Amino acid sequence: MREFLVELTTTVPDGTDPAEVDRVRAREAVRARELAASGHLARLWRPVGEKRSIGLWRAEDEAALREEVLGSLPLWPWMTAVVTELETHPNDPTV
Repeated sequence: MREFLVELTTTVPDGTDPAEVDRVRAREAVRARELAASGHLARLWRPVGEKRSIGLWRAEDEAALREEVLGSLPLWPWMTAVVTELETHPNDPTV
């Protein structure tokens, strides 16, 4: 699988019932755990003081990442994503 750095920003549409937002966020947490267990979500961070997230994701290619992985997130319809495909650096200390 290839690795991708993904920046996700969620914007809840104005007028959305707060109870619905809570339900979708609860489903999002469950789905994130499932994607982590399957190896698609490796790491997830939130920059201090910000509401966006930055994650290390894995998929066969960017199309699969967007359609099958990120597209399966309950919050996906409210998200914008910046996707950067990564490759190993020759000076990576873990190589």
